[in-house]
Amino acid sequence: MILLLRERATPEQLELMLRSHKFYIKTAVDIERRVLVGGGGLHVDCEEKLLDDGSRQQDIWAASFMPITGKIIYESMVNLRPRQNRSMELLDPNIRERVAQLINEFLVNL
Repeated sequence: MILLLRERATPEQLELMLRSHKFYIKTAVDIERRVLVGGGGLHVDCEEKLLDDGSRQQDIWAASFMPITGKIIYESMVNLRPRQNRSMELLDPNIRERVAQLINEFLVNL
């Protein structure tokens, strides 16, 4: 299940987002609007939901999150943009930090 979040996920929402891959959640975040979409089979599904919600393409970045370990993997076709990022891996350390901050804020239950 794909969920659009504007605040921290509940434990029930985390469970729903984990249904597709069991141990990790595909995410896309809008680093300007501070919105996260998680769940589903592909990062592009999350990206599409953000675009439908009014996000701009240049503000959306994708990563996978493993709740058990807290590890974030910054690799997705969504991140491959010749003018902004020349790799599937998110290379800009400042953008990586902003993505990590949002994933931790929305998906890590303290």
